[in-house]
Order: sequence, then structure tokens, then C-alpha cells
Amino acid sequence: MKLQFKTNVKCGGCVAAITPEMDKLGAAWSVDLGHPDRIMTVDGNVPKEAVLSAMKTAGYQAESLPEN
Repeated sequence: MKLQFKTNVKCGGCVAAITPEMDKLGAAWSVDLGHPDRIMTVDGNVPKEAVLSAMKTAGYQAESLPEN
């Protein structure tokens, strides 16, 4: 399952800051820093609430985008 989120991640340092929490989810993920909304894609069997919680724990915000 592929989920996408609008985030406030701005740079590589931000990605490094969220990595420990995101890696705990056990899913592949990436952030498109070139997109104006900094879209994060999470690919795996992870509830969106778990992703939102991990981002909040890391000190960042994410907003779930509609599933395709």
C-alpha cells in the first residue's frame, strides 16, 4: 500500500531528523524535496495514523493526501 503526505520537511537535515522515527515503521519511504508540498511517500503496510504519529514525534507535520 502506498500512502502520500504533504509535509513541512524542508531539507536533507530535516530528512535526517525524521529518519529514526520513520524507520521504526518498517516501510520504505522517501520525501520529494523538489516538490513544493514536500510530498512524502510511504510504501508498505503501515496505517496512516502511525506515519502521522512518527512525524509528530520527530517534531514535523504531515497531512494525509487522498489515496489514489
